[in-house]
Amino acid sequence: MPKAYVLINTEPDVEEEFLEELKKIKGVVEATSVYGIYDFVVKVEASSLEEVKEIITSKIRKLKDLRSSVTLIAAEG
Repeated sequence: MPKAYVLINTEPDVEEEFLEELKKIKGVVEATSVYGIYDFVVKVEASSLEEVKEIITSKIRKLKDLRSSVTLIAAEG
């Protein structure tokens, strides 16, 4: 099953609300708040790579308070 990891930076002081919104998105199988350069790590899975890309571009990247994101598509195998 195709999957990707999305590293996210958000606006300050929105962690709880942002995490709740992430978890509502179909295809987000895990979302964790982290310390360090990024604020969240999100695991996305779907039946096709195109669907994974659609979830990221149309759902995750459109969330309010998202500053930036980096997407890592998992290698098959």
